[in-house]
Amino acid sequence: MSFISDLTNGKGNPSLRIMERIADSLDEPLPTLLEETDLDTKSLEALAGGKPRGLKEGYERVSVILPSHQAYIVRQWAKQAKEQQTNKN
Repeated sequence: MSFISDLTNGKGNPSLRIMERIADSLDEPLPTLLEETDLDTKSLEALAGGKPRGLKEGYERVSVILPSHQAYIVRQWAKQAKEQQTNKN
């Protein structure tokens, strides 16, 4: 119980194995837990030691649940966006 309390109060730092168990208990995919945060941009930058890496200016990572036909279209958009980011380097 104290570990769960630490997690909910932001004092715990669970391993990926624990995060996977939590995701299973919540019937959520692990990436959903890893991608979403209630921290603001300034706090995320402080934790990352500066501006978080990974995405170029003007891009944003999102997680959604869609019907299969819409998911196919979004995957195509994601592929194009990834290619655009790679080509800008």
